[in-house]
Amino acid sequence: MCGIAGFLTAAAQPDHPALLQRMTALLAHRGPDDSGFFNDQHAFLGHRRLSIIDLVTGHQPITNEDGTRWIIYNGEIFNHTALRPELEAAGHRYRTQSDTETILHAYEQYGADCLARFRGMFAFVIWDSARRTLFCARDRLGIKPFYYFFNGRLFAFASEIKALLAHPALRAELEETGLSEYLAFGYLSGEQSLFRGIRKLLPGHRMMVQLAPEGVLRLQTERYWDPPCPVAGVPRRADERALVAECRRRLEETVRMRLMSDVPLGMFLSGGIDSSAIAALMRRLVAGPIETFSVGYPERQFSELDYARQVAEHIGSRHREVVVGMPQFFNALPRLVWHEDEPLTWPSSVSLYYVSQLAAQHVKVVLTGEGSDELFAGYARYRHYLFNQRCLPYYRRLPAALRAAIRRRIAASTLLSAVWRRKLQHTFLGLADDLPSLLLDNFYCAFSAPAQAALLRGPSATPYDSYLRHWDAAGAGAHPLQRLLYADQKTYLVELLMKQDQMSMACSIESRVPLLDHTFVEFAAQLPPEMKLRTAGKYIIKKAVEDLLPRDIIYRRKMGFPTPLRQWLMDPKAQPLYALLEDPDGLLARYLDAAALAQLIRQHRTGQCDFTDRIWRLLTLQIWGHVFLTGKLSPASELLPT
Repeated sequence: MCGIAGFLTAAAQPDHPALLQRMTALLAHRGPDDSGFFNDQHAFLGHRRLSIIDLVTGHQPITNEDGTRWIIYNGEIFNHTALRPELEAAGHRYRTQSDTETILHAYEQYGADCLARFRGMFAFVIWDSARRTLFCARDRLGIKPFYYFFNGRLFAFASEIKALLAHPALRAELEETGLSEYLAFGYLSGEQSLFRGIRKLLPGHRMMVQLAPEGVLRLQTERYWDPPCPVAGVPRRADERALVAECRRRLEETVRMRLMSDVPLGMFLSGGIDSSAIAALMRRLVAGPIETFSVGYPERQFSELDYARQVAEHIGSRHREVVVGMPQFFNALPRLVWHEDEPLTWPSSVSLYYVSQLAAQHVKVVLTGEGSDELFAGYARYRHYLFNQRCLPYYRRLPAALRAAIRRRIAASTLLSAVWRRKLQHTFLGLADDLPSLLLDNFYCAFSAPAQAALLRGPSATPYDSYLRHWDAAGAGAHPLQRLLYADQKTYLVELLMKQDQMSMACSIESRVPLLDHTFVEFAAQLPPEMKLRTAGKYIIKKAVEDLLPRDIIYRRKMGFPTPLRQWLMDPKAQPLYALLEDPDGLLARYLDAAALAQLIRQHRTGQCDFTDRIWRLLTLQIWGHVFLTGKLSPASELLPT
């Protein structure tokens, strides 16, 4: 795991090597063990290394035999030793034992199609000086980040946005067209970032940047892989026992591959089915006890530490845990926004940072359970949406005016308790019958389009377009569950993976996600919906590991890594956070109606409405603006007294 940064320019300047070093230095937390640089007249490649594989000779950048091609790389290719014999037989001469060199020789041998042979997580750049071409690629699911800037004369790239901002051609400015999607979802799911001009190479995409003879740069991007979604609506059918056995075999294979390491490794253990299953398999595949790490809160009803301890005791791991309180949580936000480069989407990012900090004291690599919910329908929203869809045709038989009246009556009812009013508002009775209402506003969006219109000063754009493009791309003939999973894998999951990468790398440890091996993803996509939806979701995973874990762990109710955020935001000690939200010199003051913001805060603090998600969304956006745009907060700033 490493950090990469660099640029390709048509007109070299004398200070460019020093600029490259400044950019790369901002990624030191991603690679504290080593640094390396290459440049010629046009290409400038910088690397920070976290040494995991081939500790002695794995220094980067790495060149080919004749020095015409150079690579810098972030990630792991878990099948690199299997690819090496064929490349050596073709005449390629290795100088190292690293997977980096395998990528370079595979590119020489197979060109851009080399990507089809890799199993792993990666973002890399290869400078081909003979062809005056920069080849860039990102792994299929988006586990590793890749940001870039391009204006026809300069192509700059980095693992993190802050390194790009060190280049004098870039300025830190808000991408205003992304504000609506951010307020709704908490992230931008397309190529844009919240910084104007800085874009993301999307998962499963590769890019060629060519220095043309006339002295300009030409950029071409194409997709080389996509999560499969059976468009015919008839997934593969097979004997259930055979499918469960195949799932178990594939799960063991992908976990075994991710144990490749020349340094100590461990496991983030939440006590949920996914991390517990991986930890139990690790215990069978390694000699001696494994290291497990968990995080929780003083508020026990929000903490899964008891479950994690139960699993740790069951598998005999060396278990450690950290507890995060209210001051620790909020005082970490400026630092973590700086590490993430964009506002934090989920409060669980903070917890992930603290457990990463704990793990870094003992290991350099951890395995995690991300991805299972988006592959095997682990979220309750999938079942709720499908229930609403089944009921809707019958409910539509009522006149539209009557349905609207029922919806208004539920929202304004004083006879219903707040709990029941909220539950009914998540059903077809309390919602409009279009997809944005039934699905996106219901389960994803902190600010719906109407809520944004009431808050923003100027006209607001629709926030739903990016998600709906993926929903439509899945194909109208696909089962609704397949469309839900496909769209989440293209949007929601990618942001989860960025949280995982940035928070772990902030602590200089590598995180690996066995459940997102692309062959395992392809297997999951072909399963019939009933193999996922039963037993509150993830049925096949639960069946596949029944012999590994206690039944009350496998079939317990999903908690979803909750945070006591609502309680903390109702605490009088949170007053400085609300003052920050209403700072007249902050980013929010430029775009939000002050009276509408004050009303939102007042309704939340008096308990009239639960606007926890909205407050969180606005708070992290304001912090982001102060850290990157106004400079009013530094990464070391604290928001609450300790």
